[in-house]
Amino acid sequence: MSAARPGIAIAGVTKRFGAVTAVDAVDLTIDEGEFMVLVGPSGCGKTTLLRMIAGLEDVTEGRIEIGGRDVTDVSPRDRDVAMVFQSYALYPHMTTRDNLGYGLRMRKTQKSEIRRRVDEAARMLGLEELLDRKPAQLSGGQRQRVAMGRAIVREPAAFLMDEPLSNLDAKLRVDMRAQLSRLHERLGVTTVYVTHDQIEAMTLGQRVAVMRDGRIQQAGEPHVLYREPANLFVAAFIGSPSMNLVEAAVDGDTVSFAGFKLPLDRDRRPRRADGGRVIVGLRPESFEDAAFAEPGLPQIEVEVGVLEDLGADAHVIFSIDAPRVDAVDLRAARENDEAVILDEGALFNARIDPRSSARRGGRLQLALDPSRLHFFDARTGDSLL
Repeated sequence: MSAARPGIAIAGVTKRFGAVTAVDAVDLTIDEGEFMVLVGPSGCGKTTLLRMIAGLEDVTEGRIEIGGRDVTDVSPRDRDVAMVFQSYALYPHMTTRDNLGYGLRMRKTQKSEIRRRVDEAARMLGLEELLDRKPAQLSGGQRQRVAMGRAIVREPAAFLMDEPLSNLDAKLRVDMRAQLSRLHERLGVTTVYVTHDQIEAMTLGQRVAVMRDGRIQQAGEPHVLYREPANLFVAAFIGSPSMNLVEAAVDGDTVSFAGFKLPLDRDRRPRRADGGRVIVGLRPESFEDAAFAEPGLPQIEVEVGVLEDLGADAHVIFSIDAPRVDAVDLRAARENDEAVILDEGALFNARIDPRSSARRGGRLQLALDPSRLHFFDARTGDSLL
């Protein structure tokens, strides 16, 4: 991405509700025209941060700039932003055309200009045939397009979107994601998009900021978060199915876990861990049925617990002789200076070629690519790569 002036600059922004800190000293710069996604579990502070950008929540500490202008204490209506919410918030007694143009009428925009913008947004979103219908006559996807069109006609400096697709069914969400991407390419407006769905985040965002406990854990392009997670939480949160995690021991040129011993890749060796404990992460696609794998890769033998045949690929779920690692407990682990190792046994997921002869209850040789291993400090959760 070429250097650009900031569309939105967030500096040291904190939000407290009494004794609770919802957003904790967040620094984030979003370039003009960039599509930035805030993603994280419920309660991580992503919606609160979005509402502070919009001016719907006061900032306890820090500063927010939009288009180079300090808007920290500016009212929402004067920030030149448009919001799209999870609820469509359409006026039921108004037609699509009237809903699209309502905000402009409130701003005393000329009728000819309202008509031009509404017609342009309707063409862009495929709403031309629906302009005379009321919300009750529209499907969920059509209503969401009207809600987006209402934001588009404002021609704002930034779009702020709070889980706008979460009310739609799975197929419609996929279609709407594609429409949103094309829409952003055409408009080029700075966009901040909040979601708890990491697939949405990875497919929509030019950059993604992963949040937890009010802080940004890592911000970057989707492929960077996936391939080089900064810590255990990002590694476990990004990716579906999630990364397999297990406590391991590194000794010279080998790594051992659950009775398996594998060679380390020459170019992917962990730094020394704090306290000497290491957690190894393996994406499901790091495995392959040995019958279809590249020759020379190290192999492990497992018993197939569950086989999920998805057509394009298959997932083998198997147990290993090691305790489960839970990245969600990382904060408590840091505070108590304890590892994130639980007593429960671990289950691994391997994504393999659907032509595999794997059968539930049978034995299977899995090849594993050492160049795709991840290493994390068991106490702090930080990446050791």
